Amino acid sequence: MEKKYTIVGIDEAGRGPLAGPVVAASIIIDEKFLPEDIDDSKKISEKKRKLLYKNLIKDASQLGIGIIDSEEIDKINIHNATLKAMKESFDKIICDDCIIYIDGIHKPKIKEKSYAIKHGDRFVPVISAASIIAKVTRDKIMEEIDEEFPLYNFKKHKGYPTKQHIENIKKFGVCKYHRKTFSPISKL
Repeated sequence: MEKKYTIVGIDEAGRGPLAGPVVAASIIIDEKFLPEDIDDSKKISEKKRKLLYKNLIKDASQLGIGIIDSEEIDKINIHNATLKAMKESFDKIICDDCIIYIDGIHKPKIKEKSYAIKHGDRFVPVISAASIIAKVTRDKIMEEIDEEFPLYNFKKHKGYPTKQHIENIKKFGVCKYHRKTFSPISKL
C-alpha cells in the first residue's frame, strides 16, 4: 500500500514593501476545496482574493501564520525574516508524514521533507492558497497601521514603494513601521 502524505503549502507576503511586516502562511487543505482558478495572490483582484481567503480559512484543516515586524526585519534582513516567518507559520501546523511545498528558491530549516519551488504560487494550488492567506492577512495589518498613521495612506499602497508613498516619506519622515534599512529610507 502506498504511503499517504499530508501536503502543506507555505508562502509569504511583504518582502518588497518599505513598511510593515513580512507575513507567511502555512496551510493544509483538502484538494477538493481548492478552486481550479486559484492563482498567485498578486495575480488576482483584491475582491476575489478576499472571497477566496474566507473560503480557504473555512475549509483549511490547519493553518499557521508567522509575522515578523519591520524592526526585526531591519535587524536580521528581509531574507532571514522571511524564512523565520515561514518557519513560525509551519511550527503552528501539527502533522506527521508531511511534505511541504514552499514558494521560492530558499526554504526555512524544517526537519520534514520540504521543497522550494520557484514561482510555486503560480503552479502549485496549495502554495497559491498560502499566498492568498499571507497577502490578505498582511493587507489587514497594513489597514490597521493606516488607522494609526493615516498620513502615509498605507491602506492604499500597503507599504509598497509607490510614488505617493515615497513622497509622503519625504514630506512626513518615517514612522515606526517603516523599514529603516530599505532604500530609499536608508538614504534619508
